[in-house]
Amino acid sequence: MSAQQQYDEIGEAYEGFKALPLEQYVVVPSFLAMVGDVRGKSVLDLASGTGFYSREFKRRGAAEVLGIDVSGEMVAVAQQLEERHPLGVRYEVGDVAELRPLERRFDLGLAVQLLNYAEDIATTERMCRNAHRSLKPGAEFFVLNQSPDFRFDGPTPERYGFLSELTGEEVETGPQVRTTALLDPPVSFVAHLPRREVYEKCLRAAGFSEVTWVPLTVSEAGVREFGADFWADFHANPPLEMLRCRA
Repeated sequence: MSAQQQYDEIGEAYEGFKALPLEQYVVVPSFLAMVGDVRGKSVLDLASGTGFYSREFKRRGAAEVLGIDVSGEMVAVAQQLEERHPLGVRYEVGDVAELRPLERRFDLGLAVQLLNYAEDIATTERMCRNAHRSLKPGAEFFVLNQSPDFRFDGPTPERYGFLSELTGEEVETGPQVRTTALLDPPVSFVAHLPRREVYEKCLRAAGFSEVTWVPLTVSEAGVREFGADFWADFHANPPLEMLRCRA
């Protein structure tokens, strides 16, 4: 099943991911902190889903935000949320691997769970080139994906709301992975786990420089809410990792 079909089926349930401990206390605060101050900047959110980060950065003072996602259903949910609470975020349906030339270049770009949907290295590189082409020279590009070093035989992120399992299938970029968000009912989606060098080579081939891996950290609120010991499995086997680079 393609990313588009998977996410069309998930739709509005995707918003519920952000309430799970891993997202609420680790992923979201880590990603927001890495991106930093967006006041007055234009933001391109590739694989924008239901628009969580698009909305958040608009609320934090971004001058303009464009969210692009392959799933028409996800974009429809994002647009409904925009209509309910207008922030001035624009959304459109689009495949980043076949991205249309945009009218302008953006000050910074986001790619949360995007590159792991490419079936091969050529598609990964095409996504990176299309992102690079859409950003101003010197703009930063922020990426979030499952950690290439995640050990499937190690501590799991289950207590934080997620399960991650190998399907047994393999593609050119790495193994296929099924991630399940432990909502009620649970929501699963299948993507790939690219090797570290796949990200680095494809980003550099597309023209990005200063490619840097950034670990996720548990927020102070997460430690207050659950205690430090609760996060031991996360620290022993971090399920996700971030990247930043420069166009």
